[in-house]
Amino acid sequence: QVQLVESGGGLVHAGGSLILSCAASGLTSSRYRMAWFRQARGNEREFVAAVTASGVSTYYAASVRGRFTISRDNAKNTVYLQMNSLNVDDTAVYYCAAGVGSGRYYGTDNYDYWGQGTQVTVSS
Repeated sequence: QVQLVESGGGLVHAGGSLILSCAASGLTSSRYRMAWFRQARGNEREFVAAVTASGVSTYYAASVRGRFTISRDNAKNTVYLQMNSLNVDDTAVYYCAAGVGSGRYYGTDNYDYWGQGTQVTVSS
């Protein structure tokens, strides 16, 4: 059974930092591209960042580029999202996703497995 479990969410003041973790089980992480998506209340789920199966390449949404960093430790079956310079617009439920396809890295339909999400709230 494949499971993705996010952790590390919480409340942080604007300008602060937070690290999210996604622990994967039931899959070989080195065979999957991994990504973070987020969904703010009332909004559609949007792409945040992705990392290739090898960890060589990363991709970011324009809104987070330069502030967020995605990384993975395949030996630990874990992917991370380092979030810096947080602002209130970053408030959302953050979801970890895994996929083996070769389609768009930013598309939700290219990921096969999803975590249940972790809440990130940024206060002004």
